[in-house]
Amino acid sequence: MSVQTPPTLMKLARQALLRNEAVAISALQKLPWTLFPALFKDAFNGRHTRIVKAMVAAWPFPCLPVGALMKTPNLETFQAVLDGVDMQLKGEFHPGEKLQVLDLRNVQHSFWNIWTGREDGDCSAETVDERPVVKVLSRYELRWRHLKVVTDFYLRLRLNEEQACFLKWVQQRKDFLQIHCINMKIWTVPMCTVKEILNVFHPGNIEELELNLAWNVSKLAQFASCLGQMRSLCKLSLKNKGQNTFGLVYRTADMEKRIRKAFAQFSKLHHLQHLSMNGIFFLKDHMKQILRSLKTRLETLSIQNCDLTRSDLKYFPLSHSLCQLKHLDLRQSEFLTPRLKPLGVLLESVAGTLESLDLQGCGMDDSQVTDLIPSLSKCSQLREVNFSYNDFSMPVLKKLVRHTANLTNMSEEHYPAPLQCYDVSGCIEEDSYDQLCHELMDILTAVREPNRIFFSTNACHVCDENCDYDECSENNECLVFHLELCSCWQ
Repeated sequence: MSVQTPPTLMKLARQALLRNEAVAISALQKLPWTLFPALFKDAFNGRHTRIVKAMVAAWPFPCLPVGALMKTPNLETFQAVLDGVDMQLKGEFHPGEKLQVLDLRNVQHSFWNIWTGREDGDCSAETVDERPVVKVLSRYELRWRHLKVVTDFYLRLRLNEEQACFLKWVQQRKDFLQIHCINMKIWTVPMCTVKEILNVFHPGNIEELELNLAWNVSKLAQFASCLGQMRSLCKLSLKNKGQNTFGLVYRTADMEKRIRKAFAQFSKLHHLQHLSMNGIFFLKDHMKQILRSLKTRLETLSIQNCDLTRSDLKYFPLSHSLCQLKHLDLRQSEFLTPRLKPLGVLLESVAGTLESLDLQGCGMDDSQVTDLIPSLSKCSQLREVNFSYNDFSMPVLKKLVRHTANLTNMSEEHYPAPLQCYDVSGCIEEDSYDQLCHELMDILTAVREPNRIFFSTNACHVCDENCDYDECSENNECLVFHLELCSCWQ
């Protein structure tokens, strides 16, 4: 039988205050600042909106990370927080002791662990002396001071109630706020809506941006002016929701000019480290311009579902932005050239930094992957490679595996099943598949013990499923073998 720990006097006192809102609000002027966090957390979770509003107005700490408490959105409680901030901005409570940062991100924050404790909400003895620093400001400073609001913003299809409320509140108080959006993700909305949102969240204060839209040249041109203002952007992801490539055939001189003008804005992104473009059909023949425009050294370059020409690939090893690349992802992109020597030169130049390489589903053949093998064997930091859903013969796969076997940091590897596993109709032959995968595994295990390795077939003509031959080591004690077959074999 478990014994329930009785509540402490502090907790009982907080519960008594919450039962009498008038007493609680009047007591805030004399309430010790060490009791604010625990009482606020109880009031917020209990949706005591009047107390929440008054406590925000009287908040004695420089930062209020209220987003960490917003696990279940509630419009009334959120509105109470904003009303309390308004009171702070007007100086209605404790003039001169203004809140400096309002953090609305729904992430864990050490503030609540420090000031409320793990169980009861009592402040530990080690932190009692960590008093909030309060600076008495002059009237001039109060007039020009701005509250910093830190947030993330995720929008899919339409605004929810809390988002609409927040955007309206910010729009009406832009002169008194500094809005910093750490991570913005927008899916499936018109470009006019995107521009309206970026008019509220100043582009210069956005750090990570993902736009998943039905991209075309016109939308890219509309977005270009905003992109050029994103001086703090470190991560940019443009995804084409529609995956529509019809525009490839009809690219006029005017369209080309608008594309070049838009991509020229990359030169203004002085903090960009991660660049991802998925299904952007008008990227073809413009990689040289993009890479020339970049002024920073990228950690991640992801170009997915795009056509890359010889001229696109030719500039890869010449770009200073790629000289310290850690992650290269070109999955589902088609190489419109029979040889990939420029890509091999790039791999050699980043041999000391590259950690992951994804060439899944690029339609590569023996001659193309052969151009990469010598450089690939020098990539000593590689942890993950993916060559699945390409067309490699058994002799070339053996050569590839012999080289990757020397990469001791490898944790996960994906390879295509050898072409010799298929019959003349393109169907997989089970015995050949099993035998040839064993041969490839023997090459690897002769050099090192693998972690996770997959040999994947193309999709079955009948059931549209693929097969995976997977070998993984568990606890470095033994190899566990898995042969996952498509439904036609089972």
